[in-house]
Amino acid sequence: MFLNAPNLIDHLMSGVRVALGSLALSLPITTLAALSAQAIEINVSPTSPRLGDTITLLITSEADTAPIVSAGDRDYPSFPVGPGRYRAMIPTTPLQTPGTRSFSVTDDLGDRASLNVSVRDRDFPIQQIWLSPEINAIEGTDYEFDRVDAFRAEVTPDRLWTGSFIAPSNGWISTPYGVRRYYNGEWADDYYHRGLDYAAAAGSPVYAAADGIVGLVDYEANGFEIHGNTIGLNHGQGVTTVYLHLSEIYVREGDRVQAGDTIGTVGSTGISTGPHLHWGFFVHGEAVDPSDWQSQGIK
Repeated sequence: MFLNAPNLIDHLMSGVRVALGSLALSLPITTLAALSAQAIEINVSPTSPRLGDTITLLITSEADTAPIVSAGDRDYPSFPVGPGRYRAMIPTTPLQTPGTRSFSVTDDLGDRASLNVSVRDRDFPIQQIWLSPEINAIEGTDYEFDRVDAFRAEVTPDRLWTGSFIAPSNGWISTPYGVRRYYNGEWADDYYHRGLDYAAAAGSPVYAAADGIVGLVDYEANGFEIHGNTIGLNHGQGVTTVYLHLSEIYVREGDRVQAGDTIGTVGSTGISTGPHLHWGFFVHGEAVDPSDWQSQGIK
């Protein structure tokens, strides 16, 4: 089983289409209200999101540029998917509170629509983890955190992936997404398992889960004390994946890879108690559940 230190490692709505006009409409899962006479059409997926899901808004607008989606004090970009059609993706995480999410969609014509989406709660497994004093004393380096944070923040305009993401390892999933933990008897408030752990033999292949560009390569020897030997793939439009604790790395930053390419091998570098792959999936820098991306993908 993989142990990591706390606080460190981190559908379109089938058949439902809402046209915003002069009336406010109420739906079982969303509430939409038009703030202008101009029509903006929005589809929401999944139909009943849970914490950890990626909420996708498909927006139809007459604007020539992509609308902006605002949520609280943060803006999320949308990207063209066809003439007059745009998609925005909003991450949710286990650390957030379930309930209503309020979004505002604005285009360059001055049209604006508000959108409320109900996000359901979700039970995540809880583990008791006991770390040796030596492991517990490892705090990681500013160098590795700064590099990983900068990589996860990358938003490039082109979508490089197609369809569903594949499993990055032939191993079995030993630790699921979202696990909450006590470390040495203390609850880790801002921690959740930010990915999937695949238990596999040392030296077994690690695959690119989808087409992308290698945006990060770094090593334990350079100061990646927590993550170990690491690869980060940029799949475009704010979607990134990371591959941690590797033994060998076969790619360089700037390389273009395809789904299924062998990019490295399973190892036990960084904070790790045995050979495994930690695979993290991020949308606009937040670690989301890869399950929907693997089973259905976001087209």
